[in-house]
Amino acid sequence: MASPFDLPQQITTQAGTAADTFPQLLCRHAQERAERPAMREKDLGIWQTWNWRQVADEVRAMACGLNVRGVSRGDRVAIIGDNRPRLYWAMLAAQSIGALPVPLYQDAVADEMVFSLRDAGISVAVVEDQEQVDKLLEIREQLPALHTIVYDDTRGLRHYDATGLLSMDALLGEGRVFHEQHPAFFQLSVEAGQGHDLAIMLYTSGTTGQPKGVVHTFDSMIHTARAAAAMEGLTDREEVLAYLPMAWVGDNLFSFSQSMVCGFCVSCPESSTTVMTDMREIGPTYYFAPPRVFENLLTQVTIRMEDAGRIKRALFRYFMAHARKVGVRIVDKEPVGFWDRLGYRLGDWLVYGPVKNVLGFSRIRLAYTAGEAIGPELFAFYRALNINIKQLYGSTEAYVMVCVQPNGEVRADTVGKPAPGVEVRIDDKGEVLFRGPGVFHSYWQRADATAETRNAEGWVHTGDAGFIDDAGHLRIIDRAKDVGRLTDGTLFAPKYPENKLKFFPFIKEVVAFGDGREHAAAFINIDIEAVGNWAERRGLAYSGYTDLAAQDAVYELVRDCVEQVNESLSADSRLSGSQISRFLVLHKELDADDGELTRTRKVRRRFIAERYAPLVDALYSDASRGVIETEVRFEDGRSGRLSADLKIETARTYPRAA
Repeated sequence: MASPFDLPQQITTQAGTAADTFPQLLCRHAQERAERPAMREKDLGIWQTWNWRQVADEVRAMACGLNVRGVSRGDRVAIIGDNRPRLYWAMLAAQSIGALPVPLYQDAVADEMVFSLRDAGISVAVVEDQEQVDKLLEIREQLPALHTIVYDDTRGLRHYDATGLLSMDALLGEGRVFHEQHPAFFQLSVEAGQGHDLAIMLYTSGTTGQPKGVVHTFDSMIHTARAAAAMEGLTDREEVLAYLPMAWVGDNLFSFSQSMVCGFCVSCPESSTTVMTDMREIGPTYYFAPPRVFENLLTQVTIRMEDAGRIKRALFRYFMAHARKVGVRIVDKEPVGFWDRLGYRLGDWLVYGPVKNVLGFSRIRLAYTAGEAIGPELFAFYRALNINIKQLYGSTEAYVMVCVQPNGEVRADTVGKPAPGVEVRIDDKGEVLFRGPGVFHSYWQRADATAETRNAEGWVHTGDAGFIDDAGHLRIIDRAKDVGRLTDGTLFAPKYPENKLKFFPFIKEVVAFGDGREHAAAFINIDIEAVGNWAERRGLAYSGYTDLAAQDAVYELVRDCVEQVNESLSADSRLSGSQISRFLVLHKELDADDGELTRTRKVRRRFIAERYAPLVDALYSDASRGVIETEVRFEDGRSGRLSADLKIETARTYPRAA
């Protein structure tokens, strides 16, 4: 299936000529919009701003400094930390001299970093602060190629004297001296770059094994960024808040590549705890968040309204009902009657506007979500507020964009049509395949894995099972390897009931089982904030997550959610067999530090099935309880053992659709 979007024959920069690399685009912006803001960062409560000329000066000094420290064309440079301007500039600096930036997840523990750092042969690491320096020093003996660690934030590092440890200010100083001595070096290095050069390496999450380094060229990244920007009408006047991990491909596209292509400003929050406040101050116009973020925001709104006075609650309910009636038609630019439009304007003044302001969404004209399915109610809520939220589908190998919902064709149950220039098809086994100009170059030093994923015709295997509906939209069912059968031959796709259950604000995570079994069963994590607020309003006392999760009232709350999903699944002729018959509420939240989730919060299904095997066996027996003892890792790095005796409940199931 080819893309329904018209792709321009040639998409160029503002000057009218295409640039082949990001450093070349940076130099273009420094000439054309020198005084326009390029990046902001909130530090100690104050926003600091750099224009394009200043960014180009910093990148030049950093690139020259990396050259002084032995980085040359083809070398790999690790980037580790929260979203910080100097870390984004470090990527540009490495690319300027032909090196390959490799951003890694900042919340990974030291041992998790060893494989990627060693696999990539990292020689220089540019990190944010003392926390990241300590991690690298802890594992340095296992990284023979690593000779220099550059840190941005100097707090706590004054008395460190490890060999090769260098502050960012010192690196910039060395770079400026080198530039004075060799004034043509930087420009010649930038001009030597070509579109087919390797531009970045992004490691996969490693859901089923060791992560793989996905290598993209400038051509694949810039083409994807330009085509998506042209499709959505993005300009150099957009405002974006960069708060998602720099190692994630989505942040690299939305906060880095599209900024370099369009010339808009990117802002970095002060910390992860100030994101909401910083959003309200910046007022982004273009926004991306996984469904869980949108769910958490809606949960906060719901909790605040439950605590509000009677009049406010009544106004909120009345105008939100009106918004659901006409808001989606307004955002899709469909005709709406005079009185309905007038009522919507009044609601915007009294309810919608204040709600969007609290969320930091006052200026958003385009929002994307991806990664997991998003609930219809959640989708309808934001679109009813006149926020053009759309789903997209992609992967690291596609540089995000495989499918996206066109304006006017936004539906909660699909991921849209092929993105500009992309073709999508379903093979005989039901797996989704795609090809297009944004396809990855290769897996780093893994020719076998590259050939296994991308065939000779350029088709890339996504590993996802799905189908294309009558309207030409792609629907994703599950990971192809996870789709199984019950013992009676009925199709079982665990992610489908999992996602439906996670649409409820009370449920944070779900792991469903059923392949080769007589029926489906599930582990469930509650959302401590939402359920905690629910419990407090009902006078239920609890001491923490484990205590709350074990209470009978909470089990009844979860059972109601499960049975609503079962009723919904019963009407689906393909997946009615995926109804959950038995479930338990886990005594702890699934955690990436315990290996149960990836750093992008994807469930490691096989690992969980092995780790909690006694509980899985109990779900498929006549037992009313299950006993488990597991090892957990605490925030300070210590390990301990956690025991629990968990209740197992049965949920009502419904007759299956024919």
